[in-house]
Amino acid sequence: MSEPSIFDTPQALIGSEATALGPTDWLLVDQQRVDGFAEVTGDRQWIHIDVERAKAGPFGGTIVHGYLTMSLVNHFLPELIEVRGFAHAVNVGADRLRFLSPVRVGSRIRAVGEIVAVQEMKGAVQSVVRVTVQIEGDGGSPEDKPACVVDTISRYFPQGV
Repeated sequence: MSEPSIFDTPQALIGSEATALGPTDWLLVDQQRVDGFAEVTGDRQWIHIDVERAKAGPFGGTIVHGYLTMSLVNHFLPELIEVRGFAHAVNVGADRLRFLSPVRVGSRIRAVGEIVAVQEMKGAVQSVVRVTVQIEGDGGSPEDKPACVVDTISRYFPQGV
């Protein structure tokens, strides 16, 4: 894992577009995590939670919910970028979400990122970080494709503003 890119203030983000971030450490996505996600979201589709039935399904086993993969971006972001010197920050949302490859349960995933936009707003600095979730593969396999790509939007309110 590389260390997160550190910005001492939100203003330090200005001009940082095209900065590459990561990669993060690998994270194992096991059946217990998938089952827990199914429980809290109510998404109990068999392709995610019925291990026996999924063996005969299109992926040869259970797969991770796409929205679980996306939600793990929040796990990875602190490993990609650290902004300091703000009074508070908010998660504004996400744009351009794409699920490109299924993640088989038992796979390891990690993230890489890129700062794609930074703009000053009234009393804040807003950044867009494109996060690509990768599946650990063995060269030439379908897992070499990204699992998910999403543009995350964060707004930082500097101290003293």
